[in-house]
Amino acid sequence: MADGIPLPSRRVPWALAVLALVGGLLLNLLAPRPYMGLPLLAAAGLVAGAMLSFRAAAVVAGTACAVTLALDLHHGRPADATYVDVAVVGLIGALALVVNRLLARQVGELARARGVAEAVQLAVLPDPPTAVGPLAVAASYTAAQTEARIGGDLYAVQDTPFGPRLLIGDVRGKGLQAIAAVAVAIGAFRQEAEYAPTLPELARRLDEALAREAARAGGPTSDEDFTTALLAEVSADGATVRLLNRGHPAPYLVHGGAVVRLDARVPRLPLGMGLGPAGQDPGDADTLALPSGASLLLVTDGVTEARNAGGTFYDPCRRAGPWGASRCSTCSRRTRQAASTS
Repeated sequence: MADGIPLPSRRVPWALAVLALVGGLLLNLLAPRPYMGLPLLAAAGLVAGAMLSFRAAAVVAGTACAVTLALDLHHGRPADATYVDVAVVGLIGALALVVNRLLARQVGELARARGVAEAVQLAVLPDPPTAVGPLAVAASYTAAQTEARIGGDLYAVQDTPFGPRLLIGDVRGKGLQAIAAVAVAIGAFRQEAEYAPTLPELARRLDEALAREAARAGGPTSDEDFTTALLAEVSADGATVRLLNRGHPAPYLVHGGAVVRLDARVPRLPLGMGLGPAGQDPGDADTLALPSGASLLLVTDGVTEARNAGGTFYDPCRRAGPWGASRCSTCSRRTRQAASTS
């Protein structure tokens, strides 16, 4: 690394600038008259201005002017033609330096915007506490693209009178509307998880909260403005877990090196796709045993839709077994583990 830029990334623009200088020099010396390698010499400054630091770009532009002057003197070109050649290369180099400063200013503004986005992400989606009831907790959030510091994935863990409750979800909207939906879903979960007696009732209240927010926003909606969610509730002794899946990728139970996908017994629509009447039960939660030493892996579609260079989809059932919960975010009892990642 140098100046925060990987060395291979710095070598490429330098190589292009040097190639333009050398190409212009050789064309001036070897090409039949009256051809001049002036365009390549001018291009060296442009490449440097767009891809190198200001100081490096200034060095390349100055070198291009010096090479142009030396070549014209070598060929005995008239003084007025020499002045024009040097002025053209110098003017293009100066414009390249102006472009360099504008690009540097935009990069700085982008860095500040990314910093603000990251702060918003941490405010909307803070790391869960390290301990919730009988569970030890950790979480991981990795964006698919390094530029995407904020997105629609959400997760939360909270201790409640009914046992630790977990939420993982994915908002399908776009832009600020998706960010607002994440904030509403997280806020509603933290509020209602304390009072909703069952997971179906908790899901209904989350559905209502998202519907109210959509009505307040008053903007155009589409069939893609919904939120997938998986709600989990661990018993006080950590021996059982209840799962309610609202259109979210299924979780995985990792135990003894084996990985089992826990598909919902009854498929249900995501939140925001048809809110039933108040008091309507959206279905019972699935109750499963959480064996000693087992891990419950909760993921978003960023995991299930990830592909390698050959286009093969990532398969948690094949890859999660060897490492268990050691390389993902975890929610674990001393002898039982539940993992969540997005």
